[in-house]
Amino acid sequence: MTVTVANPTEHPGDDPAIQRLLKRMPANIASSFSTEQLFGLREAIGVRGGRLHSVDIRPTLKFPFIPWSFYLVFLVGRNRRAISQQEQYMAALLLLAFAISFVLGLSLMGLLVVYLLKSALGIDLFDGYSLGIWDWFKD
Repeated sequence: MTVTVANPTEHPGDDPAIQRLLKRMPANIASSFSTEQLFGLREAIGVRGGRLHSVDIRPTLKFPFIPWSFYLVFLVGRNRRAISQQEQYMAALLLLAFAISFVLGLSLMGLLVVYLLKSALGIDLFDGYSLGIWDWFKD
């Protein structure tokens, strides 16, 4: 996939996105923009020169007997935006929660293995009491 990025030194009026924008307004207003204003418009609308997503699916759904249609957007790609302090905090919390869950899961698996080994060797810690895991495992 080739991505073409608009040359920042070319006249912004030659940019297809700016041309589409100018076509949607009255001619007298579209012709009144200076080059500096057109550069500002191009920066404001965020022209990036193409889609930069690994997955970009944008279907439109039209249902019978409903006068309007719906659109869905499914995008997947690397986040190129600057991350705010709140987003950094949430990412750190999610990473911490994942790490705690992972360690807890490994610990529980380790305890299960130790319990099964204990039961396989016939070691009873409490006489007459069993969790029933060994019986379930043998079956």
